[in-house]
Amino acid sequence: MAASTHTVTNQAPPLVGYDVFAADRALVEAVERHLDPQLLEEARDELTTLGRTTGSAQVQEWGALANENPPKLRTHDRYGNRVDEVDFHPSWHRLLGKGVSAGLTAAWSRPGGHLRRAAGFIVWTQAEAGHGCPLSMTHAAVPALRTDPALAAEWEPRLTSTVYDQGLRPAAQKAGVLFGMGMTEKQGGSDVRANTTEARPLAEDGTYELTGHKWFCSAPMSDGFLVLAQAPGGLTCFLVPRVLEDGTRNVFRIQRLKDKLGNKSNASSEVEFDGTWGRRVGDEGRGVRTIIEMVSATRLDCVLGAASLMRQAVAQAVHHSAHREAFGGKLIDKPLMRNVLADLALESEAATTLAMRLAAAYDDGGEEERAFLRLAVPAAKYWVTKRCTPLAVEALECLGGNGYVEESGMPRLLRESPLNSIWEGAGNVQALDLLRALQREPQALNAFLREVGLARGADHRLDGAIKNLLAELADLDGIEARARRLVERIALVLQGSLLVRYAPPEVADAFCASRLGGDWGSAFGTLPHSLDLATVVERARPVS
Repeated sequence: MAASTHTVTNQAPPLVGYDVFAADRALVEAVERHLDPQLLEEARDELTTLGRTTGSAQVQEWGALANENPPKLRTHDRYGNRVDEVDFHPSWHRLLGKGVSAGLTAAWSRPGGHLRRAAGFIVWTQAEAGHGCPLSMTHAAVPALRTDPALAAEWEPRLTSTVYDQGLRPAAQKAGVLFGMGMTEKQGGSDVRANTTEARPLAEDGTYELTGHKWFCSAPMSDGFLVLAQAPGGLTCFLVPRVLEDGTRNVFRIQRLKDKLGNKSNASSEVEFDGTWGRRVGDEGRGVRTIIEMVSATRLDCVLGAASLMRQAVAQAVHHSAHREAFGGKLIDKPLMRNVLADLALESEAATTLAMRLAAAYDDGGEEERAFLRLAVPAAKYWVTKRCTPLAVEALECLGGNGYVEESGMPRLLRESPLNSIWEGAGNVQALDLLRALQREPQALNAFLREVGLARGADHRLDGAIKNLLAELADLDGIEARARRLVERIALVLQGSLLVRYAPPEVADAFCASRLGGDWGSAFGTLPHSLDLATVVERARPVS
């Protein structure tokens, strides 16, 4: 036997075997802050169980395997019959099953459901983000279907079920179903009004035959899809089941799976409709209005998904730095590294705090909160998702060369990081959507100003940022060309106001000094040195 040449030392142990929920102080405090006290004990128990499961070695292995063994398309069976099926690794099904059983598609059916689901989504998708796509679309389909009470009565109990029933069968024979969405086409992209898929009315009222294509259709093995097509009365929303009531397969031809930058575990596809049966949802010509609530819910999930990824990246960076020694001491104690970690922690906490505030607004459901969401959702979707990638890059760098190696898990986080900024409308789409809200819905701006006004007088830098924002809103000259700058300021003011009200003073002070007060560089790790950065870093440390 060859002699050992060295003993391995000074390596951080894997971040495993911990409670992902309890270790996230910002998330725990948000749940305690926004949830009805009568629901709190039950929610804590659920989220603690989910947090421990997420942090287990087994579930982390499932996440790795689901990405190392991506889905495969089978267009035909051995005899040449068209089947259009996608085969997933067993780990994908295990992850998806756990997510469904944890209530991540059941927000609409229980008290405090949106807040509890949002917290669970942030926790659970830290194990693996790809399977969050069908969880998100299934959850988001409910408000669109509610425009048709008969359809909602039939499908909502299946969509909100906590049973994952895999395999393609008639929906009536399943204990639970998953939904997908098909909006974009080759020639139009985000401009869905340019869609060319046609819907021809059939003899049975409300049923149509669809002919056309969808350029992006994620989770194509779902049980049903909400799609947009051109009916005689204009762009219309349709429910397209994969399997018809008589057990025959609907025409749903999967042309190919996308070879994506990240999100490898999730099948995203191109599909063709050719005499495909669909049921109208809502009125003809009102497809965008019908599906917009689904889009809004999935946009919130993009914020949640980005917050989840950011939290896991920060947890990994802080954990590594707490164990790794360099230049005579722990990395976490080095002033410059502490500045980097604190800056990352601020970004992560601001994202989580904002995301959970939005989820609480969904649970409230009142007119004031709906108006607030109209402005806050596109602002959060724009800003939080865009901050995800630079944060992931910097967190990876905290691990040095170790972070660039696949075994660390950091490259998977980095590849995933741009996704939520692109899905459900990229940056310009969000900015333009926010401008429409400002121009057409004055109650949305009023609700936003009332929200941030709750923190006025608590920090002079926040007060100054609110004043500057009001001046910018008063000047509509060239508003579209500077829409991104405006949306960024709205998001930062909202985050600052929430942190001033809810976060520890050290966190709020550091955020306001850097993001609102201008005492900040162009890269992470450029916070004012006079701040209490050690407290900020310790708060982000994943110890439970």
